[in-house]
Amino acid sequence: MMLSGLTHPPAPSLRARLGAGLSLGWRTVRPTLLVLLPILLLAAAAAFALSAWRDARTNAAIAALEAGRDIAVPPDAADPLLVARIKFLAFRDRLGEAEPLLETLDSRRSADAAARARYIVANSRIREAFRLIERSDLDKAGPQVTLARQDYRRALQARPDFWDAKFNFDVASRLIRDFPEFDRKFGDELKAEPKQIWTDIPGQPRGGP
Repeated sequence: MMLSGLTHPPAPSLRARLGAGLSLGWRTVRPTLLVLLPILLLAAAAAFALSAWRDARTNAAIAALEAGRDIAVPPDAADPLLVARIKFLAFRDRLGEAEPLLETLDSRRSADAAARARYIVANSRIREAFRLIERSDLDKAGPQVTLARQDYRRALQARPDFWDAKFNFDVASRLIRDFPEFDRKFGDELKAEPKQIWTDIPGQPRGGP
C-alpha cells in the first residue's frame, strides 16, 4: 500500500521542456531584435532608394543620348547605358571611341548587351561601306565590309538566335561575292572563316543596316 504524499511528481515532458527553453530564449533575444528591426528596415529602404535612384539616372542618360546629347558614360555604367552610348557613337562615325566600351561589355560576359552593341557597330560599318561603294571607293569599302562581318560574327557567337545579325552577315557576305576586289585584298581573313556559319538558326531572319 502506498502512502499519500510520498509519491514523486511526474517529470515534465520533452515538449514542455522545449517550450520552456524557447520561451526563455525569446525573452532573452527580444530586446535586441526590437532594437535591430528598425535599423534593418531603414537599411532595406535605403538600398531600395539607392537602386531606384541609379535606375532613374541610367534611364535619364539613355534618353539624353537618344535625343542626341553627347554625354560621357563611365566604363562601370550599366549595360543598357553602354549600349546606348555605343549606338550614339556609331551613328556619328566615332567607332574608335566605342571600342573600349565594346571591350567592357565583352569582359562582363553580358551576352545580350554585347551582341546588340556588336550588331550596332557592324551596321554602322556596312552603311559606310555602301556609301564608299556608291563613290566607287572600293579600297576603303573593303575593310569596312570585312570588319562588319567580324562584328556580326561576334554578335552571333554571343547570341546564336540573333536573326537580324545573321541576315546582315549574309548581306555582307554577298558584297564579297559581288565585288571580287574585296576577296583579293582581304581573302586571308575570309578563308579563315568556316564554310557554313550558324546554319542551324531556325526561321527566316529579318534585318537591315
